[in-house]
Amino acid sequence: MRPSFHVRPVNGPFDDPGLYVRILREGRALLFDLGFTTSLSPRDILKITDIFVSHAHIDHFIGFDNILRFHLRRDRPLRLYGPAGFIQRIEGRLSGYTWNLIQDYPLVLEIYEVQGQEIRGSLFRAENHFKKEEGLIRPFDGTVMDEPPFKIKAVILDHQIPCLAFSIEEEFHINIDKARLKEKGLPVGSWLRDLKMAIRQGDEDRSFVIDGRRYSLTEVRDIVKVTKGQKLSYVVDALGSEENIKRIVELVRDSDVLYIETYFLDRDSERARERHHLTARQAGMIAGMAGVRRLEPIHISPKYMDDPDEVINEALEAFSRYQG
Repeated sequence: MRPSFHVRPVNGPFDDPGLYVRILREGRALLFDLGFTTSLSPRDILKITDIFVSHAHIDHFIGFDNILRFHLRRDRPLRLYGPAGFIQRIEGRLSGYTWNLIQDYPLVLEIYEVQGQEIRGSLFRAENHFKKEEGLIRPFDGTVMDEPPFKIKAVILDHQIPCLAFSIEEEFHINIDKARLKEKGLPVGSWLRDLKMAIRQGDEDRSFVIDGRRYSLTEVRDIVKVTKGQKLSYVVDALGSEENIKRIVELVRDSDVLYIETYFLDRDSERARERHHLTARQAGMIAGMAGVRRLEPIHISPKYMDDPDEVINEALEAFSRYQG
């Protein structure tokens, strides 16, 4: 199965954390956290449609200006999601610049923040010099974005301030059986994208014109293989408390890959509590308890630069110990 999500860390394990997630066959990408983004090419940046920010500490937010600059002339909205107070943070960053020559720029920023049981939205339009406009308020039920074929879920964690952890999950995965396609004498084309959309939407009455002939969904359904969807999770900057661990386990359960901070070694657990971070052992334990298939340790304290393997091995050993 070719995965729908192509994922790569934006930086190294001792640098600003972040994930770049390209959505294959859709020409778009998602970004989790906004640390330094200079490793991303302009082409990479212009694919980004949605950004999910855990919190506004500098190592998770300093890259906002770089992303904004490349998107100024884009005619599709750029959406950002963050914790309580996020709209104010964005407004503050925008107010630091002079915007007198952008009236004809098309960019619209849609900013959303999770506040308890609500998601609050605001708009910032280039044509209006990025002055804040109040947006919609909707209930927060754990999902911050739901756009077939995937949804993004979040939980609020304690990092002395609210900090969001995220998962991205594909409802199910659709593959085209190329051999069966050939057997039926059907060509590859844009109709396959329409077929996938019809299956995702449960549109049984949909039909498709292929080489001048109309086919019903029933006639072409056998070229499709539907399998379990892909799930990825991203967790950074959280106190290793019982409540945080419980929330993380519920969010990341059955993830194919969990990217999770391993900021301190267990021997420095007191320091981890003081700084409101997870230890590598706690990260591995969470992954094991949640039935994660693969653990990717990220966001390691620079104090371990001389021996990063010690941190990674501690996480992987705990992962193995706590697996079902």
